[in-house]
Order: sequence, then structure tokens, then C-alpha cells
Amino acid sequence: MKAVQIKNAMEMVLMDIDQPVITKVDEVLVKVKRVGICGSDMHIYHGTNPLATYPRVVGHEVTGEVVAIGEGVSQLKVGDHVIVEPIRYCGECYACRKGRPNVCEKLSVFGVHEDGGMREYFVLPEKQLHAVDPTLDWDEIVLAEPYTIGAQAVWRGNVEEGDTVLVQGCGPIGICILKMAKHVGARVMMTDLKEERLAFAKENGADWVIHAGTESVEEKVMEYTNGEGANVVIDAVCLPQTFELSIRVASIAGTVVCLGFDERPSAVAQLPITKKEITIVGSRLQTDQFKKVVSLLNEERLQSNGLITHKFPLKDVQQAFTFVEENPDLVRKALIVFE
Repeated sequence: MKAVQIKNAMEMVLMDIDQPVITKVDEVLVKVKRVGICGSDMHIYHGTNPLATYPRVVGHEVTGEVVAIGEGVSQLKVGDHVIVEPIRYCGECYACRKGRPNVCEKLSVFGVHEDGGMREYFVLPEKQLHAVDPTLDWDEIVLAEPYTIGAQAVWRGNVEEGDTVLVQGCGPIGICILKMAKHVGARVMMTDLKEERLAFAKENGADWVIHAGTESVEEKVMEYTNGEGANVVIDAVCLPQTFELSIRVASIAGTVVCLGFDERPSAVAQLPITKKEITIVGSRLQTDQFKKVVSLLNEERLQSNGLITHKFPLKDVQQAFTFVEENPDLVRKALIVFE
């Protein structure tokens, strides 16, 4: 079968490997249908993902069809359409005991720490697969994993109905956060440097959009909130300066959610954190968000609405990565299509 392997930074091959087989009673063999190209895949390709190891078959935004099951599998059957929950955890460390397996001490992420889904077939334990309505389009359900990232950020921010949320960044994850925040009844402000991305955010339900290059984000947030500030600020840009801005524009008793992996320090004073009693939290991957996302997908209350802009066949995977790399303003989400 064919698989996409990144051997080292900037070195990608489409190679032939043996088709995997079921070796444990709880395992499921899946034929891949779609794989989304994520920012973290691009970082692995560029050699800038600090968590990945090489060589690596990438791909964690994956959907496919069940073609075989182990004798101990009870919830899935051959023919089911499934999406991948890409985290593997120990279940015993402090994080796991606290119900936070997404930050398990021994965390292994499909497509990052272990080979992922950008191949024609893969085998995973049943617990890492979720069945979805088989009448839904593959292009819709492949977005399930990015939606869980948005759901996690909203959950970590404790966003509630009536809250005012500021999402910095209108990229794919920012849009997923927007969609999930709107589902809980929040009012959402979005920032970006690109007019097209701001317009797309507006089309997808943003109540206000702010051009961070031509407008003062701080002034606009205060204007739209009557001086209160944003109850929840979710930073999907993840630069030192956007994190610093998050503290400034958060309301009294507000929450700042950080998604970034930038190792550069931010200059943040203690006074506004203490004075406003701001809660600052990180958000990584997801914790038990797939059930919610699958339900929204099945009810067709969560739809891409233009989020997918480009599709490439497997044979053109190198072209796909190059196109995403060279055209960041044109690509919202690109897919690799397996047929």
C-alpha cells in the first residue's frame, strides 16, 4: 500500500509499505478516505515541530471505513464510517487520573509521535475510533478532529451562554473555535490581518471582526464590550505579543486560553492578572470532546461552510504540501483524497 512518510525536514516520500494487520482483539483495520493537512503536519515537514520524531507518516485529521475488526471489538462493525481520536495515553499518571489524558506523561499522538493516517490503511484500537452517520460526506467528517480542538479551547475557557469571547486569529483553528463558541451561545469577536479571513469569519457567525493591522484591537474590544473587556480571550495566533494583548483585553474575572507552542517569553506584568483575577489556562489537543462533535456532525449542526478550499489526490501529496506552504492566504483547509 501507499504511505506518505517524512524522512527528515523537507524530505517527503510516497512509498510502498506492507498493509497493517490486526494483531490484538480490540483492534480495527480502517481504509482511509480523507486526511486533512494540519499546521502541525506542515511543521513536521519543515522540521519545526518540537514534539515529532523522524521518520514519520503524518496525518491526524483522518476519516475512513472499517474493513475488519478484532474479535473483541463490540461497538464498531465492518462498513462503519469512522473518525480518529489521535491520542494514546497511559491511564495511570496524574494527568490521566485527573481526567486529562490529553497531557498524559506518556502521551503519544497519531501522526506526531507514532505513524499517522496518511496511508491507505491503518490499525488502531477501537477506543480511538468514533462512528459517524454514514450518509455524511467524507469532506465534512474529516474536520471532526479540528472541531475538537475548538471545543477544547471553549471548554478550557469555560465559555457560557452570553459570554463575550475574543478569538485572535481567523485561521482554521480560529474558525473551529468560533463555531464551537457560537454553539454554546457566546458572542464572538475575531481578529486577523487578512480581510478575506475576516470576511469568512463573519460569514461563519462572528459578531464582530477586527483588522489587527489597521485597527487597535484593544480599543475595539473595549468599544464592543462597553469598556468591560472580553470575558474569554482565546489566542489562536500564539505569538508573544498576542498573549500579552490577551491579558490587557480580558475582563475582570476573565479567562485567557493559550494554544501556542512558541518558546519565546512574553512580557506580562503581574498587576493586571492579580487586579482582575484573570485565569490563564493552556489548551492542548482535546479531552472527551469527540462525543459532542460527533453529535453535532450527525445532526448537521456543524458544517464546513467553505472551510475546505483545496483537495489533492494522494499521488500529488508533495504538490499539496508545497501549495499549502506557498499559498497561506489562499488555503483554509486542504485535504488529501484517497480513492
